[in-house]
Amino acid sequence: MIKTLSAIGNSLGLIIERPILELLRIDKDTELEVRTDGDALIIRPLRKEKLERVR
Repeated sequence: MIKTLSAIGNSLGLIIERPILELLRIDKDTELEVRTDGDALIIRPLRKEKLERVR
């Protein structure tokens, strides 16, 4: 899938389609880990058990 960024105020955002959100069980309250490996942007939902280890 190829996506482009959308302007949201003074920022840019990535719109994620509902089927992907449902597959990954992501909703508007899900915390996401956003990082890079130097070449790619990696976005991963944080689950409760992972949040306890990260914090």
